Amino acid sequence: MILDWAAAEGWNPGLDDADPFWTADPGGYFLAELAGRPAAAVSMVRYGDGFAFLGFYIAHPDFRGQGIGRALWQHAVAAAGPRTIGLDGVVAQQENYRRSGFAYTHGNMRYGGRLRTEPVRDKRVIPVAPVHMPMIVDYDARFNPAPRPAFIGQWARETETRRSLVLIDDGTIAGLGTIRACRGGRKIGPLFADTAMNADLLFRALVMEAGAGDVYLDIPVPNGEAKALCARHGLEPVFETARMYRGEAPGLPLDRIFGITTFELG
Repeated sequence: MILDWAAAEGWNPGLDDADPFWTADPGGYFLAELAGRPAAAVSMVRYGDGFAFLGFYIAHPDFRGQGIGRALWQHAVAAAGPRTIGLDGVVAQQENYRRSGFAYTHGNMRYGGRLRTEPVRDKRVIPVAPVHMPMIVDYDARFNPAPRPAFIGQWARETETRRSLVLIDDGTIAGLGTIRACRGGRKIGPLFADTAMNADLLFRALVMEAGAGDVYLDIPVPNGEAKALCARHGLEPVFETARMYRGEAPGLPLDRIFGITTFELG
């Protein structure tokens, strides 16, 4: 239901996002009801003892302007305890987030376009297999404020609508990417890579896996090489958010983050 609400807001969730989202923190999703009807939702997914990520902050249109969403927000923030909290805030809500103690760190931009790529022939790029999972967990932790083994283990697992690839160089992971089917088109995320060349190689391989169609990539705006990647492949800006934190902002390697995993969970 919450994913349906997100789709109605134009956030275009993945077709099978529910399982990995839930696995990340089964106690991190909150719903407000009024007279037995769902009125508002929010998530506060906790990654370890030091970090949490807020998302899915939505009030049903029938219950907006009544303070229900605000009360649920306060409940979720309390559930995070002393953890630093991150979020990707839509433009319309950023001032409200500032009043709640969140500070802007950088912009994010969703790029999209209809793509078809030529086959990628590089033996370093291979599908994710169970044997890779320990390495993937370690690699993913380099790009996030806290390890998230339960989430990334489910997110990178192949399904009918999801495909993940790794780039392995000299026995170590040098890039990781996932493409998944969404309510409209497909999204790539994460797209982590040690170099811009590796990122472009993974991007093209992921698009090839999915075939022709609309593809979306959410990039941190400070990564100029990610902007250049989008320009090379004809992707155009379609949606903007701001990464904001309450508490000390983590020093993420934005120059190697070419695609954010998901605006809902970071």
